[in-house]
Amino acid sequence: MPLSTASEQPAGAARPLRFSGVQVDHRDGDGRPFRVLDVPEFVVPPGALIGLRGPSGSGKTSLLHLAAGLFSPDAGSVGWGDVAISSLPGAARDRWRRETVGFVFQDFHLVPELDVLANITLPASFSRWRRTESQVARATALARRMGLTDLRRRAAVLSRGEQQRVAIARALFNAPALILADEPTASLDPAHAAEVGTLLVEIAAESGATLLCASHDQALLARMQHVAAIGDEPLLLRDAA
Repeated sequence: MPLSTASEQPAGAARPLRFSGVQVDHRDGDGRPFRVLDVPEFVVPPGALIGLRGPSGSGKTSLLHLAAGLFSPDAGSVGWGDVAISSLPGAARDRWRRETVGFVFQDFHLVPELDVLANITLPASFSRWRRTESQVARATALARRMGLTDLRRRAAVLSRGEQQRVAIARALFNAPALILADEPTASLDPAHAAEVGTLLVEIAAESGATLLCASHDQALLARMQHVAAIGDEPLLLRDAA
């Protein structure tokens, strides 16, 4: 069953996500620079379901962080429609991210002292101090679809698989136009991984959101419309197997 509108201020329609001339450099332990990411041109169509594959350290997470505006590239630009994400000042970029992006982090970033419901609705605290009834209903529906039945359990006592599902529900809470998922099934057994993969694809399709998902999970990548291999030059969208 499709979920109701996330909040009184929905994130809006998906737009093309474009990486142009993007380069990201880091330094090794001896201070020597090395290239982490080099993307001459990569365009994700609005509403597309895209998988990112590649070995560990190939730059998948860096690409997702760039898409979220968590940092800017050393060269090039990242754009969302007519918004130049990489050129926005810090406060404007933070606001754009809150209104547009749902990020499933590989390390979850839950608040251990808060319960399941409070963690899922955490994005609401950025705009108001009290949750509305519709927000609680949205969070409850997401939790149920994720197989989370006890909303009063603290995150600290959840299994890693349960924590991962809470993190995914939180990322989807505001019905974001851009869903970024970094290894969203890594802590799940095959059965739960399949369920979560199905839910990510279904919820993105229901809202018309763009889904960009980095994963080693071949079953999850097969659910995407297209797959791009980080490290390939140029970075191309290919039909999922």
